[in-house]
Amino acid sequence: MLQSLEPLPADPILGLSAAARADDNPDKVDLTVGIYMDDAGVCPVFKAVQLAQKALEAEEVTKAYLPPAGDEQFNRCMQHLVLGVGSPALGAGRVCSIQTPGGCGALRIGAEVIFAAAPDARVWISDPTWPVHIPLVGSVGLGFETYRYYNVADHGVDFEGMVADLRHARAGDVVLLHGCCHNPSGADLTLEQWEVVAGMAEAQGFTPFVDIAYQGLGDGLDEDAAGVRLLVERLPEVVIAASCSKNLGLYRERTGAAIFVCQDAANAQTVLNQAKAAARRVYSMPPAHGALLAGRVLGDTGLDALWREELEQMCARINGLRSDLRAALEKASGRDFAFIEKEKGMFSFLGLAPAQAQRLRAEFSVYMLDSSRINVAGVNAGNIDYLAQCVAKVL
Repeated sequence: MLQSLEPLPADPILGLSAAARADDNPDKVDLTVGIYMDDAGVCPVFKAVQLAQKALEAEEVTKAYLPPAGDEQFNRCMQHLVLGVGSPALGAGRVCSIQTPGGCGALRIGAEVIFAAAPDARVWISDPTWPVHIPLVGSVGLGFETYRYYNVADHGVDFEGMVADLRHARAGDVVLLHGCCHNPSGADLTLEQWEVVAGMAEAQGFTPFVDIAYQGLGDGLDEDAAGVRLLVERLPEVVIAASCSKNLGLYRERTGAAIFVCQDAANAQTVLNQAKAAARRVYSMPPAHGALLAGRVLGDTGLDALWREELEQMCARINGLRSDLRAALEKASGRDFAFIEKEKGMFSFLGLAPAQAQRLRAEFSVYMLDSSRINVAGVNAGNIDYLAQCVAKVL
């Protein structure tokens, strides 16, 4: 039976990352996988997480399953983090959530619940979007439409095109939105543009499905959640996939939450039961370690304050790298790279043609996707000048 399977091509991102690891060029630069790295090229563990882990190791007495919805403190803290402690929806009991294996698990559980409620719903996806969105959400059986999002010419949001396309979204459809730090473009909606999207959802009846995987890495925790909070204030239903991989550094711990804002408390309980049933079908029980760490950090005043300070430093470093990279590229090439400094989060399109990106890999061991999407956090003091000079050579 298994012999009938056809070979699959390597994942476009993970395959390039593997090639970079195998490259023996001491000057190689890996800008592929979306992982935060410090100036030494290491994905660090937050001090707050280290302290929480020591406390957990000292106190943990069992490895029994968590409840089907996950750790109660983690769920409560994630609701507060994303929606705000004073959210009227929380006060009204309209919110439920389930702990998931990372943001990917949250996307899948959100899609499972949507399919159970409306199997004919169309999911509108931004062009471009994170490549894994489509297999994660589509694997349950939902169909897709796309809306314009990124304007290659001016390196910004094509909001006019986005609005024109979303005019065709109808009641019962779902619109997948990036909460902040758009992956892969780094181009985010303004709060005024979020207002327009909220008005369209009200008028047309579609449901926003917000993937917020980078909260705290754009402008700040509250600033980055402003768009999703605006939707929650104005709309009866919002589905949210939240991740702790980036802002808590829990990549390998697979820690996330699917959050559902519902019309009322009774509906929230029904949705929670549907989400737990979906989780039982997909992965049975949630992983514990990362959620227990995140719950301890977010639920402890001292650890939470330490974590916020560390996250602010990380965010400042990313924004500083954007300024430094712009300056280095402009100095090396004589061209305008101001757009890099205006974007948010870890990603940016450099505006290169696929052939230029391929030449960077082949001749200079500079690894980026053919789209020229880079992980800005892969840039550091040791490689920024080399990177800029190599980009200038292929322009």
